[in-house]
Amino acid sequence: MPIQRAADAAPSSARASDTRDASVSGHLNASMAAYQAGNIDAFEVVYHHLRPKLRRYLGSLTLNATLADDLLQETFLQMHRSRHTYLPGRPVEPWAFGIARHVFLMDRRSGIRRKRDQHDAIPDEMPLPEPFSDSTDRTHLQRAVATLPEASREPLLLHHVWGFSFQEVGDLLGLRAGTAKVRAHRAMQQLRSLIRGKE
Repeated sequence: MPIQRAADAAPSSARASDTRDASVSGHLNASMAAYQAGNIDAFEVVYHHLRPKLRRYLGSLTLNATLADDLLQETFLQMHRSRHTYLPGRPVEPWAFGIARHVFLMDRRSGIRRKRDQHDAIPDEMPLPEPFSDSTDRTHLQRAVATLPEASREPLLLHHVWGFSFQEVGDLLGLRAGTAKVRAHRAMQQLRSLIRGKE
């Protein structure tokens, strides 16, 4: 399902942004379909678009930069192996994020526990949801995001950082859309409380 955007009455700047997003998404979808059909050059487009997003997503799951880098490589390997499962015309990002999440869960279930360096526990690129993304005190906010329970942090970031609809978030996490929305809302409330508590 395409990412749900703002209402028709949105400002012209927002509509222009949506148009750009749709253009980028269409180009990504076309590149993924070409890669799936055997055009290896198209993979470069897919890789350069998805790499930073998937890296930040895995960083928000693992809270460990080194592990996130390892899982990113495994994610692209699994994407290559599973490229036949992509349905041409469908959004690429939910499909790719689903593979990244599966790679993360398989690593966690493997029973292997890597030692985490204390300074490596929270990646510098930990994403921040709106309306905190432009904050000057990013380190404090990143630590606050990292302390949120995983079950609520993930839907919060998927919706407020990467722009997935709650239906897409629910599909990715195995939840109903309403449950995903409630968890994201609670996470936002928790985050605001954590920030107020440190002021």
